[in-house]
Amino acid sequence: MNNSQLFNYTHGSSTSTDDGSQVEAIKIYGLSNYYFYSKPAPPLKNQTLEERISCLKTRYDVCGIRTCVEAVILVELSKTPQLLLLQLRNSTYKLPGGRLRPGESDIEGLKRKLTNKLSVHSDGILPDWEVGECLGRWWRVGFETLLLPYLPPNVRSPKECRKIFLVKLPERQKFTVPKTHKLLAVPLSQLHENHEIYGPVISGVPQLLSKFPIETASR
Repeated sequence: MNNSQLFNYTHGSSTSTDDGSQVEAIKIYGLSNYYFYSKPAPPLKNQTLEERISCLKTRYDVCGIRTCVEAVILVELSKTPQLLLLQLRNSTYKLPGGRLRPGESDIEGLKRKLTNKLSVHSDGILPDWEVGECLGRWWRVGFETLLLPYLPPNVRSPKECRKIFLVKLPERQKFTVPKTHKLLAVPLSQLHENHEIYGPVISGVPQLLSKFPIETASR
C-alpha cells in the first residue's frame, strides 16, 4: 500500500471525519530544521532474559502493573512523513519514552523521559514537549508474553500497559542522544505492517495516524 492510500495530505489545518467532527492536522517540519548531538550514555544493563524476567516479577510484586509511555514524533524528509526512532546496538528499534514512576501522570512522565533521552540539562533550558492525544494502548498479560493491542476480557491482572502518545515538535529544536543510541527518521510507508523488523507496536503506528491529515510546513 503506498503513502497516498495510507495518509491524507492537506494544506488545511483540519479535516472532517464521517461523523462530522473535526480532526486537527499534524504539522510537521523538515528534518533539516533540527540539530542533533550526542552525550555520554549511562551504563547498559547486560541482563539475561531470565534475569530481566526475575526483575520484572520483583518490581510487579512491589509496584503492581508496569506502565510505559512512548512518543510518536514526526518529521518531513523527501516530502514524506517520517517517524523518529531510537536504535540500540544497530538492531533494536524503540519509540522514545519509558517506564512511569509510581504515582506519576502519563504526560509528566513522558515529558521527563523525552527530556532524559533526547535533550540535555546543562544550559538550564528544558524543552516544552507538546504531548497530544493517546493514540493507542498495548497490553502484556504475562511476563513472557507478547504485547497485545487489546486487553483480553478474562485477564484481571495484566503485567504491563504501554501507551502511545502523539508529540508535536516546534519548528526548531536540538536533540541530544546517548552515544549508545542512534536517532533515526524512518518513512511511515517502511514501517507499515513490517512486524519482523520493527515489532507490532512501531509497525502499527501508520494505522494509528491514518485518521490525521498531515501538513508539511513550508520552508
